[in-house]
Amino acid sequence: MSRSQGSSSSLKRKRPGLSSPSQSLTDHERKLYDVIRSRKDMGIWTRDMKKETNLPDNVVNKSLKALHAKNLIKEVVNIQNKGRKHYMAAEFQPSKELTGGSWYVAGSLDTDFIRSLRMFCVKYIAEEKVATVEKVTELIRGNGAFAVEVTKQQVEEIVRALVLDDEVMEVMSNGTEEFGSVPVGNVCYKCVGKGRSGGVKAIIGAMASIPCGVCPRISLCTPDGVISPRTCVYYTKWLDF
Repeated sequence: MSRSQGSSSSLKRKRPGLSSPSQSLTDHERKLYDVIRSRKDMGIWTRDMKKETNLPDNVVNKSLKALHAKNLIKEVVNIQNKGRKHYMAAEFQPSKELTGGSWYVAGSLDTDFIRSLRMFCVKYIAEEKVATVEKVTELIRGNGAFAVEVTKQQVEEIVRALVLDDEVMEVMSNGTEEFGSVPVGNVCYKCVGKGRSGGVKAIIGAMASIPCGVCPRISLCTPDGVISPRTCVYYTKWLDF
């Protein structure tokens, strides 16, 4: 499984210490380093740094090797232009615009990670019958299947994709029966296809088809209130159906 070993990279910036190698640079190396460092987490293409510094190609190449040997810069992959050599100061982590975000590793889409995460999302939604993104994230983090920490945003993006693929459905909790563990009015998800192992189709309870299940005003609905089952045109249509 992808990302099953190793650890996640740190997102914190590292500042050069007092004895930093950057204090012992030649004029050409300093000029090139300042240009690269000024681009922060976006880095810079070699052709652009040559234009900005007005240094000859051989001087730029020599200076890049020296800066790299002193661990002051690093080469990074730009997913938009993988054939171009891109550099940034070692103290920065590449931006999402460069790397493609959490779904990419070394400039390539991590399909194994995405496939595994989809599988676990469907698995836990089916097991819970109804689950929020927070609950699914908690269960995935607890199973130890991934060496890196899966984020809530990643799970949310996967679940949205599953909704578009008609593998799960987004519903609003009414606080009763299978929704008992989810506060009233909160968005949650349930399987509509092959949720469980063996290809058994998830059973959708009768309450799921009631308009209350997706009503954004359900938390304000009371028997004798302004918003109530008695005055709800959608509930009346459902009863007539």
